[in-house]
Amino acid sequence: MNTYTGLDIEALPRLLNEAGILSAEGLERLSRFDNVGDDLLNLLVSRGLVPEETLYKYLARLMGLPYKVLDPLELDYRVVTELLPGAFAQKHHLVIFEDGPDGLKVATSELVEMGFLEELSHLLGRNIELYVGRPSEISRVIRQFYGLHGSIEAAVKEMDSKSTVDLGNLERFVSSETDKKVEPTDRPIVNAVNHLLQYAFEERASDIHLEPHRMVTVVRLRIDGVLHDVYKIPRKLHPPIVSRIKMIAGLNIAEKRRPQDGRIRTLFDGKPVEIRTSTVPVAFGEKLVLRILDPAMLLQDIGMLGFRGRDLPRYKNAIQRTNGLVLVTGPTGSGKTTTLYSSLTMLATKEKNITTIEDPIEFVTDEFNQIAVQPHVDLTFSNALKYVLRQDPDIIMVGEIRDTETARSAMRCALTGHLVLSTLHTNDSVSAAIRLIDMGVEPYLLTTTLVGVVAQRLVRKVCGSCAEDYIAPDSVYRSIGLKRKVPLKRGRGCRNCRGTGYRGRAGVFEVLEMTEELRNAMTSNATMDEIRRIAVRNGMVTLRENTLSKVVEGITTPEEMLKVTLGAE
Repeated sequence: MNTYTGLDIEALPRLLNEAGILSAEGLERLSRFDNVGDDLLNLLVSRGLVPEETLYKYLARLMGLPYKVLDPLELDYRVVTELLPGAFAQKHHLVIFEDGPDGLKVATSELVEMGFLEELSHLLGRNIELYVGRPSEISRVIRQFYGLHGSIEAAVKEMDSKSTVDLGNLERFVSSETDKKVEPTDRPIVNAVNHLLQYAFEERASDIHLEPHRMVTVVRLRIDGVLHDVYKIPRKLHPPIVSRIKMIAGLNIAEKRRPQDGRIRTLFDGKPVEIRTSTVPVAFGEKLVLRILDPAMLLQDIGMLGFRGRDLPRYKNAIQRTNGLVLVTGPTGSGKTTTLYSSLTMLATKEKNITTIEDPIEFVTDEFNQIAVQPHVDLTFSNALKYVLRQDPDIIMVGEIRDTETARSAMRCALTGHLVLSTLHTNDSVSAAIRLIDMGVEPYLLTTTLVGVVAQRLVRKVCGSCAEDYIAPDSVYRSIGLKRKVPLKRGRGCRNCRGTGYRGRAGVFEVLEMTEELRNAMTSNATMDEIRRIAVRNGMVTLRENTLSKVVEGITTPEEMLKVTLGAE
């Protein structure tokens, strides 16, 4: 085993100052503290004297050790948790992140007293290759991995004595022992679900997927639109974990044959979080998806959504009318709900009566009167619209126009002096108008009520922490329609973006404003290409053009542009 010498803590402030990392003012402030000792590193960071990443990268160079960025999504939870007791990892601030043929790779932030390394080597009987890690990252990995893993292990032990009949598995595997089940209120199951939610919140996930397979349940998180496998739960724990989530979401635990929808309201860092839950039976049990809805994102200022140039005033002009139909279009996951909720938040005043009809209600808020569609009692979108009209509404939001009856009902509401907002699944704004006509809506009814259509997508943003300028190959410029070679931006990949080069997402929009020329074209059965040419001539900026402007500005990349605008003009 290698011998590692701890830091000379007394000389460190001077060395940091000489390296230009700790200012003279910071050095003077540090001198005011008595008996700093081993707490020096924590003091430097907590008092804002040196950024944590800067400090520990310098310490790694000073000690001749490699620096390690710990991304929970890249770590194998079995390597992290099964080789080392959690109490030992917590006490000495270390994480095993790789088990290789030459030994174990260990990241630690305990750099003063390092005698524990010899103890660790004897404990595991392996050679130790040491890396320097940041305390915040090591603490997060320990909390997430040992918390979730410990809960899962406790639940497995409890369940080993209560073998179950797995009725969710279509292969009908049946244990030969007792069929007593682990209850969803058992503490290990409760802890496992709590740790799973906490893990997803900390990783900025928008969705949690629990997918049952033959031997395990795979846990996946969607982050910035991309799914990541993060954990594999023993198959026997799938039913009680699903039951626990169904219980807190207000679903029927006994019903496993039909899809169900529910919701959970909880807190993260003192802020409310809404979680929309959906179950569906698949071959090996119930697949569960939890969509995490952040109120700060859903109810944000409309000017922060990503509208460019004249698109924002055009959209505001459409939704501030006293009557008419405004449509927001795009595929699932393109941000339509955020646009609608942000729009309603802007419009919500004491003088307005706003009613929404949703399936299901995406986010419960006091700002609007919200109605959940309930087909089993014949409360459909179209039926709900009839009753809403008797409630003296000013603004109506219909979650989705799915059929001709709903479309006609929405347009009749718009004709009778109400502003109606709704969504439609089409590729672009022009397709929305043609789609409604294809559904059987009379062109005169459409042109009389429709005041605007917004098509939108979400693109991943270049990570601000590792962005760099570059000149792309000629083929890239041709593919995105740029005739001149301008510097573009891309992310190199860093700790903040987990090596992807992207962090966060931004909206791109196409705003179609109805004009007299467009109305005449629609009533005369013009083709989609003809209507699009008229819209562009009247000032519409297409999705591709809007996305291209974000590429040129360095907000996103050509690859993202080509991916999200595929099929759009």
